[in-house]
Amino acid sequence: MNTTSPINRVTRSREEARASYDKMSRWYDLLAGLSEKKYKEMGLQILDIQAGEQVLELGFGTGQCLIKLVESTGETGNVFGVDLSQGMLDVAHSKLLKAEISDSVELCLGDAMKLPYADNSFDAAYSSFTLELFDTPEIPVVLSECQRVLKSGARLCIVSMSKKAINGFIVNLYEWTQKNFNKYVDCRPIYVEQCIKENGFHIRSVTEMSMFGLPVDIVLAQKV
Repeated sequence: MNTTSPINRVTRSREEARASYDKMSRWYDLLAGLSEKKYKEMGLQILDIQAGEQVLELGFGTGQCLIKLVESTGETGNVFGVDLSQGMLDVAHSKLLKAEISDSVELCLGDAMKLPYADNSFDAAYSSFTLELFDTPEIPVVLSECQRVLKSGARLCIVSMSKKAINGFIVNLYEWTQKNFNKYVDCRPIYVEQCIKENGFHIRSVTEMSMFGLPVDIVLAQKV
């Protein structure tokens, strides 16, 4: 990876991450959901899901995007989701029940590093504020799994905190906090576009945004 400075590592274990998100699942929408909402919605807009498509969301969390995905795929499409946390899955399932669309979504408790789906299954995959939770050597594994389950020509949209060649004070402070309090702050900025490109995807567009001074990139890519 051609970078000017290394990406911070994620040192807490998968079990610690699962336990953490299980605990915060009931409060996640209040803690982070509101601040992430506009970036998630922009990502969905850019991905532009069509009726009849088979769509996968990696790291669906509390299910903020699942309802919109169901609306977009319509009666002829299908939505699937995978997440590491049982607590998040329970919250998401409750939202789907309330919206009376639980039969339209298949949720799975699992790991994006080993997706429980057949090769060439999906027309599109979506992930927001999830890829940057994986440790640096794990990111290519997740993207390789995306390559495997996506059909030829299928779209991948990743919304993620982004590390740039030159970073300002806010990014440096955030990275210092994440490095020194890694068990509490596991997500960190990554070289989003480069990671996706280096794992064989064609980059169709990159939309740059900012969240409290932290760069956020929305990358739309295509399996070739």
